[in-house]
This record gives sequence, C-alpha cells and structure tokens, in this order.
Amino acid sequence: MRLSAMGDVAMTVPVLRAFVSQHPDVKITVISRPFFKPFFEGIPNLSFFAFDEKKRHKGVAGLLRLFQDLKYLNVDAFADLHNVLRSKIVRSLFALSGKKVASVDKGRTQKKALTQSENKVFQQLPTMFERHVKVFEQLGFIVDLSHPVFPEKAVLNPEILTIIGGTNNKLIGIAPFAQYDSKVYPLDLMQQVIDKLALDTTHTILLFGGGKKEIELLNSLACNKKNVINMAGQLKLQQELQLISNLDVMLSMDSGNAHIAAMLGVKVITLWGATHPYAGFSPFNQALENAIVSDRKLFPKLPTSVYGNKKVAGYVDAMRTILPKTIVLKTKNILLNH
Repeated sequence: MRLSAMGDVAMTVPVLRAFVSQHPDVKITVISRPFFKPFFEGIPNLSFFAFDEKKRHKGVAGLLRLFQDLKYLNVDAFADLHNVLRSKIVRSLFALSGKKVASVDKGRTQKKALTQSENKVFQQLPTMFERHVKVFEQLGFIVDLSHPVFPEKAVLNPEILTIIGGTNNKLIGIAPFAQYDSKVYPLDLMQQVIDKLALDTTHTILLFGGGKKEIELLNSLACNKKNVINMAGQLKLQQELQLISNLDVMLSMDSGNAHIAAMLGVKVITLWGATHPYAGFSPFNQALENAIVSDRKLFPKLPTSVYGNKKVAGYVDAMRTILPKTIVLKTKNILLNH
C-alpha cells in the first residue's frame, strides 16, 4: 500500500487493525515512508516496507525497482489505499503480473457536488474508513469496523513525565494548526479556549505542532502558564504517539493530529472551517456531535473545499462563528464522562 500525508496514513491504521484481528491467517505489508513506521508498530501479522522516495524508489525507474523489491515478498494481492500516480504505476505492474489488485474510490464526483457553490448536494459521503474497507472487499476480505480494537495506553518514560509533570491531571491535547489557513481556528479565539481550560488546575494542556513558526506561536499560546506546555519540537514521533495515547481528549482542526489521536482510541473534538465532516474525513469512531462546524446559515457555501486549499471571498472569518465557550463546554463534558 502506498500512502501519503500523515492524516491519510493514520486513517488506514484502524482498518488494518480490524483486518488483522479478523483475518489472522493473512500477512500484510504496508509500504510507506520510513517516518510513518511507528504508526504500525505492535500490529500483529503486519510488517513495514520503507519507501525510499529520495534514492532507490525515486522516479519511474525507482517505481520499477520498488515493484521488483516487493516481488520478493511473494505478494498475492495489492491494495492501493492512496490511488495517486505512483501507486497506480505499481498497482498496474502487479496487475500485469497476474496478481489481484484493488484501489480506493475517492468519490471525487460526490465531493465536487458537496463543495460546489451552486446546486450544492449537502449530504454525508462515505468515510475514508468505509472506502478502505471496500478495497479489501474487492480482494475478497470482509472487514467489520463496528467493534474497534485500540492499543493500550503507552507507559510513559521518565523523560516525558518530567516534561508534562506527571499524569495525575486530566491531559488535554490541543493541535491548533492545519495545512491550510482556512482550516485553522483563529488564534485569538484559541487563546481564549486555552485560558479558560487552564483555569482548572486539574487540567494539563499539551500543545502540539511543528516547525519554527508554529513553535513560536505555541509558546505565545502557552503564555507562561504552569499547566500549559508546548510539546512541539520536544519529542520524536514515537514518543509523541505514546503521549497522545495517554490524553483524555484531543482538540484538533481537520488535520493529521485528529486522526492520530483517533487511531489510538482517544476522544477527539474537531473544529471545521472551509471543510466539513460530510466529505468523509472525520476521525475514526468519533461521535458526530464532537465535530464542531462553522455556521452554514451565515456561510451557506460551506464546505467550500475538501482539503481546505481553496479560498473563497468573504469566508475568511467563517470559523469565528464557532464560539470559544462552545469548545470549552464540549471539552469539559468529555472530561466529565471519561
């Protein structure tokens, strides 16, 4: 399987966990960038093949080498959960060699109808998890997602415990960034959310992000509060996954962090701007009421985009219709019931 962005990869994990538990006699090899290997650790009957996009597997010749490398694994079937040019080439090579292949249907026509300004068809589309299940059905495997299995909370090492001050408090993760600005909750409003949640000293708020600019912004959001900690740049991915598995709740945009928390069985609150859960990218196994969307009465063209990469005049403030007190109340309700 050839996978891409962090959220795309994370969304495959719950499906693969279900698959291996329901088909214990089948071995799976996941093909992805080395960075994502920690996502799949601990899943039985699953091995990881590192895709070397910079050298060995670069370009068309590299994809031919990838196919040759994979042939040594005696693959019986190829499931393409990404369906982009590179994965299509490898899939075609497997098909030509007589292997069963299947690929994900991304539902582009339905998504266009959902996001167009005129004659919008506003309805829930199949989730990516349902689309991945269909791929395995094409290969003859039924996968039931109704009783999900999640890994145990990781035991945190002393280094992480020192940074966060232990785990006696309720741990709230907040990931305030996304790939596109149209999916990012205004930082002045996010500051209000953090300030209100931080008033309760039984809460420890952990801020997640990456990159120099984001680290600086997260430091300003933390505002020297003892129980608000900027985690960006402090941990490797594997440690970050261990920490996220211990959260009581994750507050995230429509972004990779939402899917990472969900694949670990954590309750997730998502905030939606230009995009919408109806496009099928809600995090796994989360109640729809935990997806807080911008006001479509005031901004009727929403969702304007599937991925948030399209700017629409007059819609820059759509997320301001989500009130900080709504987010705080939702977070506290989840913590009460956790």
